[in-house]
Amino acid sequence: MRAAITAVVLLGAVMPGALAQAPEARAELGRRLFFDPLLSSDRTVSCASCHKPEHAFADTTQVSKGVGGKEGTRNTPSVMNSTARVTFFWDGRAGALEEQAIFPIENPIEMNLPMATAIERLNADQEYAKAFNELYGGPATAKSLGRALAAFEKTLETANSPYDRYSQGDDAAMTDAAKRGRLLFIGKANCATCHSGEDFTSDRFENIGLFNGKDLNDRGRGDVTRIEADAGLFKVPTLRNVAITAPYMHNGMFAALREVIDYYDNPDARVTGALRRDAKLDKPLQLTEVEKQDLQAFLEALTDDRFRKSGEQPNGNL
Repeated sequence: MRAAITAVVLLGAVMPGALAQAPEARAELGRRLFFDPLLSSDRTVSCASCHKPEHAFADTTQVSKGVGGKEGTRNTPSVMNSTARVTFFWDGRAGALEEQAIFPIENPIEMNLPMATAIERLNADQEYAKAFNELYGGPATAKSLGRALAAFEKTLETANSPYDRYSQGDDAAMTDAAKRGRLLFIGKANCATCHSGEDFTSDRFENIGLFNGKDLNDRGRGDVTRIEADAGLFKVPTLRNVAITAPYMHNGMFAALREVIDYYDNPDARVTGALRRDAKLDKPLQLTEVEKQDLQAFLEALTDDRFRKSGEQPNGNL
């Protein structure tokens, strides 16, 4: 399993200028770690158990299961297109990708492994110990583990979707429905107010009405800042590859894109008693059936080609 790591390390040991290969080698080390259940207490769960490559490194269930079948409380977001992000997790509790990468290891309902034990395991493994020594100048540490995992996650960028080709001048790249949906996205549907920029996220925290203090009681950002006004705020996720990352929202309450569109069209029809919901959601959008279909067509056009090719099942070598 770890032959590639050994090969990289041995190559670096005998070839002058091998440090020039360090970024690629660190990403490869991070990839191996990402798929290795060694980093969970019972050696059954890896990062990839919840961040599934074929689903843009998101999960397919409302909440993911960790060691012993324990269920989390939030939907697993994609870790793709994370390089430019400034905060991580739905509540923004991590301020760097290197932090985000190692938080699940110690989380008792995810991988449930004390960091000290994780580091002991890595340094007791001959191939991993050799790789960390070569690439990070010493035994594995929590810091270098986070850096290695982040190095891999930073390779998970996508920019080859029908939308990307259309924006670069290929008018035939998107369907007419998707083109109409794009105009709705930046116009009547008002999606671009929050989902903006190259990765379709403002990196802000928004209250879209999925907090009412009753059946929807996840306080989100409020549990991090301890500021009451922040209760119900959640990080705006990227929409790249959104068509293959269902279910949606921080709690996975919507199983399909159409449900998300229906919700934004008229939030009060689905959630009552929302607390401090953003005022721009107070009035129904009054989207027609055709407009909803067009908007979904545009969202589907944000899927990178690596996920659109018939029969392709990515395995992390992206």
